[in-house]
Amino acid sequence: MRRTRILTAVLALAAGLLSGAPTALAADPLPVRLAADTYTWKNARIDGGGFVPGIVFNRSEKNLAYARTDIGGAYRWQEPSKTWTPLLDSVGWDDWGHTGVVSIASDSVDPDRVYAAVGTYTNSWDPKNGAVMRSSDRGASWRKANLPFKLGGNMPGRGMGERLAVDPNRNSVLYLGAPSGKGLWRSTDSGATWSQVANFPNVGNYVADPSDTSGYSSDNQGIVWVTFDESTGTAGNATKTIYVGVADKDNAVYRSTDAGVTWQRLAGQPTGYLAHKGVLDARNGHLYLAYSDKGGPYDGGKGQLWRYATGTGAWTDISPVAEADTFYGFSGLTVDRQKPGTVMATAYSAWWPDTQIFRSTDSGATWSKAWDYTSYPNRENRYTMDVSSSPWLTWGANPQPPEQTPKLGWMTEALEIDPFDSNRMMYGTGATIYGTENLTNWDSGGKFAIKPMVQGLEETAVNDLASPPSGAPLLSALGDIGGFRHTDLTKVPSMMFTRPNFTTTTSLDFAESNPGTVVRVGNLDSGPHIAFSTDNGANWFAGTDPSGVSGGGTVASAADGGRFVWSPEGAGVHHTTGFGTSWQASAGIPAGAVVESDRVDPKVFYGFKAGKFYVSTDGGATFTASSATGLPSGDSVRFKALPGVKGDVWLAGGAADGAYGLWHSTDGGASFTRLSNVEQADTIGFGKAAPGASYQALYTSAKIGGVRGVFRSTDKGANWTRINDDAHQWGWTGAAITGDPRVYGRVYVSTNGRGVVYGDSSGGGTTDPGPGPDPTPTGACKVTYKVTSEWSGGFQADVQLTNTGTGPWNGWSLNWTFPDGQKLTQAWNAAAAQSGSAVTARNVAWNANVTAGSSVSFGFTANRSDTNSKPASFKLGEQTCAVS
Repeated sequence: MRRTRILTAVLALAAGLLSGAPTALAADPLPVRLAADTYTWKNARIDGGGFVPGIVFNRSEKNLAYARTDIGGAYRWQEPSKTWTPLLDSVGWDDWGHTGVVSIASDSVDPDRVYAAVGTYTNSWDPKNGAVMRSSDRGASWRKANLPFKLGGNMPGRGMGERLAVDPNRNSVLYLGAPSGKGLWRSTDSGATWSQVANFPNVGNYVADPSDTSGYSSDNQGIVWVTFDESTGTAGNATKTIYVGVADKDNAVYRSTDAGVTWQRLAGQPTGYLAHKGVLDARNGHLYLAYSDKGGPYDGGKGQLWRYATGTGAWTDISPVAEADTFYGFSGLTVDRQKPGTVMATAYSAWWPDTQIFRSTDSGATWSKAWDYTSYPNRENRYTMDVSSSPWLTWGANPQPPEQTPKLGWMTEALEIDPFDSNRMMYGTGATIYGTENLTNWDSGGKFAIKPMVQGLEETAVNDLASPPSGAPLLSALGDIGGFRHTDLTKVPSMMFTRPNFTTTTSLDFAESNPGTVVRVGNLDSGPHIAFSTDNGANWFAGTDPSGVSGGGTVASAADGGRFVWSPEGAGVHHTTGFGTSWQASAGIPAGAVVESDRVDPKVFYGFKAGKFYVSTDGGATFTASSATGLPSGDSVRFKALPGVKGDVWLAGGAADGAYGLWHSTDGGASFTRLSNVEQADTIGFGKAAPGASYQALYTSAKIGGVRGVFRSTDKGANWTRINDDAHQWGWTGAAITGDPRVYGRVYVSTNGRGVVYGDSSGGGTTDPGPGPDPTPTGACKVTYKVTSEWSGGFQADVQLTNTGTGPWNGWSLNWTFPDGQKLTQAWNAAAAQSGSAVTARNVAWNANVTAGSSVSFGFTANRSDTNSKPASFKLGEQTCAVS
């Protein structure tokens, strides 16, 4: 469910992320080393986990579809694998708000073109304006047009739409509906530039809660959808008739019949409701409208469906139930392009007992329901549901009728019938995308089969991560769906953490010397806010709250699991022995402090609040403020104690207007030393030491050498290697990070909307293995050069070099010339250098030897201009290689 997503995002992003310009570089920062190995990035599979407010099918090419999420970017459907691929992972730290997608549009004239209107909040939580991203390769790479106002992918009303639309006849023309009273905007150059449609008469006036002083619920929801009547234009000429939906209960729909020159309010339209969607069946001349009394996606108590005859101007109320009988609004709306007259709609805000889906095959004259009562509370479904691919969608619940598990859905504002296949329908919920491929069984009296169609779409906000030395490799604390125990990162866990089910888990920890003992804390509308496990998180039991607890806060387990310290919301720091049946207030530490434990001494706990570090040596009963100075003054700090070494503490955090970086203590927090080569750091984690190293590998989301990224150090922070690249940034990664204590190089990274990302190294286990022997290869060679990803101003490429001769190589050196001014920025699996346009890539120590018939691969990222031609030839020493 998404009721807690607002808090999750705000609490995470407010912590040091909204603070102006970056700090100046630290004195003499060490350079970032080029990675000597490549990282492969994947998601720990959860499949879904968040609200999908929009699904868009291309109208001219089969199997081309996109999905938008409110904070987790956009995705493209991959028909061969029936999966989704992420499209906005290149969004970086400074532009984190551009992972919120308020609308997406696929060009039916040129299916290679796709557009995304991005921006997460229209209030102060997001410091940057919105933008329209445009792609000519289906989202593989993007260019960006910045807008002079903010967009709200995670704002109230985000399920309405689509606010962005491409003219189906003249595809260089696009329209965008803006929030916050900014009106209607138009581009005439395929999204490169935008200007306001000055004569559009209504900027909207609906706000969810005028009394909200944060600006979140009090923002004008503005222009909410744009729909073209393709029958009123010809190829190459602007479509004449355009419909626009406005968040104004008395004036919800406007029309232009002269390609946007003039606009008029549609006469005779219903009033008292917001038009969430406007979908046109041009063949029958019907504009269908889904109305609700609220903007959604959570609220909505009344609703109607209407049909407007575009030829005569007649309005017909086609609501499937009487208005008096609705306790929900309508939003999800679609027509069958293969069978004109077939229309479907959802009761998006019917939280209990379930959402409802309505279907008509006679243009709304009559309707049938996806489920109905036989005799209350018993119900009969027209569908079957199989969630075996995402079994956690049952929530581990056993509800009483008329509720069922899994539920048909909630917040069902996205509903689309495939325009080329009447049997395929997809719809978004607050947790997943469901779909069917035999929808027309509905009409013949049979049952249609619903299942998740969400694999590859990962949309969770991650608050905390843990990788114990034994048991499951990954435990996660997530927004909205609690968290998971992953025993296999490639498989969806059978269930989230239950007993209790926290709506959001805010913190978790395990006992370092007894990893079977795990504790988690989180938010729950009613019930306990803490839970314990004695089998490594497989099963849980609830603890007891101290008086006054209102939220999870942070929690720490003693190294041996015999005691715990908890800093909940609504109450001060407390400690307990055993499993939380009786809590005592801790002395000497302020409420709201972040707490952690020493990973060796079971009586030592640590805390941080407002620039002060606190230490307890009596199991959390009393804390003493450390004399350490120079630490960040705010509360945007995360720290951890190193396993295996008593009193070894690393602290990351700060803000741009003060101390910001990475600190290390070897005396249990009595003093800290700041690392001069780290300009900013927001997380710190530990993993298995590199081969030959005695100290655990360090991982951080940081700014080092002027570069924002995910970094690893194998020498206690003396040197750092950036292990991600510009194609893999995932917006904001400042909540948590941890290495794996069992697998060198593996790192788990939190994101705010793209789930748990983990990376594996293939580089042989050293920071920089250095070049091998002087390459003097002889014999034939072949090169395969492939651009694997492009983004605005940059790209990533893979190179495979094959020994097609008869003898082995003991070292190699490959040369080429970039034709279009490309500039290397990073390389892996090779030591690469560039002089002018000439590039040389040499082996590193562990890949010097290449036997006859074998291949070696390396990769790199580089800057580019608009043109990115491939090199014409490659040479191995003086030998010209064949190119494939």
